[in-house]
Amino acid sequence: MTAAYPVLEVLPELRRSLEQCPVTILQAPPGAGKSTVLPLHLLNEPWLKCRRIIMLEPRRLAARSVASRLAALHGDALGNTVGFRIRFETQSGPLTRLEVVTDGILTRMLQQQDALGDIGLIIFDEFHERSLHADTGLVLAQQVQEYLHDDMRILIMSATLESSRLSSVLGNAPVITSTGRQFPVQITYEEKDLQLPIHTGVARAIHRALREQEGDILVFLPGAGEIERTIGLLEEEATAARLVPLYGDLPFERQQQAILPDTNGRRKVVLATTIAETSLTIEGITTVIDAGLTRVPRYDPRSGLTSLETVRVTADAADQRAGRAGRLGPGFCYRLWTQATQRHLQPSRAPEITGADLTSAVLELRQWGIKRILDDLRWPDPPSAGAVRQAEELLEKLEAIDSNGITQRGRAMLRLPTHPRIAHMLLVAEAEQLQPLAADVAALLEEKDPLRQGAGADLSLRVEVLHQWRKGGSVAASRSLMERIERLANHWRRLLKTTIDQTPVIPEQVGQLLSCAYPERLARQTERHSERFKLSNGRMGRLPDHDPLIHYPWIVAAQVDARDGDAKIFLAAPIHESDVLKHATPHQVVRWDEQRQAVVAIRELRFGDMVVNTSFAGTPDPEESVAVICAMTRSLGLTFLGWSDAQRAWQARVMSLKGWNPLETWPDVSDEHLLATIENWLPPFLQQITKRSDFGKLDWSAICTHIIGWDRERELEELAPARITVPSGSAIQVQYSAHGDLPVMQVRLQEVFGWLETPTINKGRTRLVLHLLSPGYKPVQVTQDMQSFWKNTYDEVRSELRRRYPRHSWPDNPLTAQAIRGAVRRKS
Repeated sequence: MTAAYPVLEVLPELRRSLEQCPVTILQAPPGAGKSTVLPLHLLNEPWLKCRRIIMLEPRRLAARSVASRLAALHGDALGNTVGFRIRFETQSGPLTRLEVVTDGILTRMLQQQDALGDIGLIIFDEFHERSLHADTGLVLAQQVQEYLHDDMRILIMSATLESSRLSSVLGNAPVITSTGRQFPVQITYEEKDLQLPIHTGVARAIHRALREQEGDILVFLPGAGEIERTIGLLEEEATAARLVPLYGDLPFERQQQAILPDTNGRRKVVLATTIAETSLTIEGITTVIDAGLTRVPRYDPRSGLTSLETVRVTADAADQRAGRAGRLGPGFCYRLWTQATQRHLQPSRAPEITGADLTSAVLELRQWGIKRILDDLRWPDPPSAGAVRQAEELLEKLEAIDSNGITQRGRAMLRLPTHPRIAHMLLVAEAEQLQPLAADVAALLEEKDPLRQGAGADLSLRVEVLHQWRKGGSVAASRSLMERIERLANHWRRLLKTTIDQTPVIPEQVGQLLSCAYPERLARQTERHSERFKLSNGRMGRLPDHDPLIHYPWIVAAQVDARDGDAKIFLAAPIHESDVLKHATPHQVVRWDEQRQAVVAIRELRFGDMVVNTSFAGTPDPEESVAVICAMTRSLGLTFLGWSDAQRAWQARVMSLKGWNPLETWPDVSDEHLLATIENWLPPFLQQITKRSDFGKLDWSAICTHIIGWDRERELEELAPARITVPSGSAIQVQYSAHGDLPVMQVRLQEVFGWLETPTINKGRTRLVLHLLSPGYKPVQVTQDMQSFWKNTYDEVRSELRRRYPRHSWPDNPLTAQAIRGAVRRKS
């Protein structure tokens, strides 16, 4: 049946591996037969036990074409033994044993656990493309193996793949290599990078190839727009060959025209996107022209959805493209870039998961029951924690998940083949009887904007254009784009069981639907007739100048850019404030009111993160009041509570002992530590305290004792007393430092007459630094050694003080003199 295919040479080895190993990796070049032949040879394997084979293809055209080819080789009608399933289309039945599906379909199939027992083998074709759905499907398939059906097998196939690395991630899965039969391909490069528009440069290369080469030509361009412009230019120049486009949005019949040989035997030029890189077999190709560009899916913050971005092709993809010319015999490839550019190409494409919107994937995994997405799955390349959290936050806003896992709404969203944002909008539309409008809005959001730049931001205007186009009216939009939008809208109408509604569009209803898809982008006008709006996510947005939407106080933005400052709003619709209030949810918030200088309870109506309305809600809950005061103190510091000099002095005494006695584990009472642990010591003293004026009732002595404990407080008084009594009988304050510096006592000289020894604290381990003062409290001497002062310095100081304070007594022998508090006059 298929003996000429090189992959069959490794079929015995592959059969043994699949029988013995849960996962096998097959590396085979394009044209080896791994997609269109190999699966048929596995249908009757004993270990398969007559169960089904599911084969994943990354593109709809590839899935459909591969399934058709497999059915033809099997000698059966498509939909019997071999079938396919893609978005919005299924051709398979109860007898189907080999089903080719696109990657988004696979993840949904794996959720149907009652049907998993009928699957014996899952094949991941073209895995090197590393789509997000393929990676998600792989980790889910491993879960099926581990927890449900350990006899299910996984086969990963690719032409270019880091097989050894993937093997190690998958438990050292065996790698089988088929060398294939690839004919040599001669490659030419440009002398300098093209300065022409891409369609002009490609048209020139096609003319050159038609002159220089024989056979059919395959041209790689990044997208449908470039393909159509190139064809238009070639048709103007009356190119002799037949020009055939090939891209995903074409009807299947036109796609088949590109794949099959020309019925009249004419030369054919196939202008294709990356859809033609792998899996598809295009008859008669001997020459490839590669523009060197491709479009890759990237998360677009403007729309909140994934869109396509044009980038330079990677080296492995360029090699695959060139290999298309070597299927039938020696071929030729024209690369429209220089050899210098070739040397700087990225070696391979980055996995989509590293830069994708993970919302759909996270919802799929929550349906499976997985909460710890990074920890519980063996990802080939794990997503970032930030991207996972961002996806979870959006799903919570869309009511798809909560703290318990996936919700009923989330399960219903998974049944719709679209992004969770759009799915949520469609489900709400059913409840609001807005299904026909929702089908149109969903189609417009999923496709390119049909209107040119400068048409304004109002999405309802696009709906009106779609209505007009349906009536056969003239619209300023691409016909092919309008056809694609209408096809999408028709699919949604069928799923929603509704029909076309051509009644005049009510703009606020469009906004109502948008608010269900983009709850974080509800926006309120900053002032009447202003282009500036504040979005519910906290950002500021700006409409184009003089946009008609400035006449609405509320809008919902569907597309905004990610720039710093005011975000530019590209697509939006107005919404009634009554709809905002209708869908707003009440929240009671306890917070600090600056004007009242008190804790207050506020009832807020919120739409997403935006507060729409507020009112007072009575007496705050005591526990929440305590939490608010603690939070305010942590934010503003201890002075917010009335932390005074007395408490600062207490802090310094404790911190001094902590610094002097590191082995005695004195507690940390620094501001930083007290604020960090405020919930451990302050709440018991905040009963009945809700406003700033109540702070004067706080018992700071009790609070300080509570912080360090009664025993430590008693030790504190013994080791680091706040005051020390001097010979005059005065209790003089000791000044401590929170940094553990030596303690200081400022005292008048006359009050320490008779004091022979320098006072100590901390069980005699720490001497005080005495600042001796004059009767006028001016410093006259600093000492830590009173004996030395009396013996060596006092006479000099006495002479000076007698001159300055002649009316005071300055005895010759201060050690026997009586210490005095007040002024004692010298006897005349």
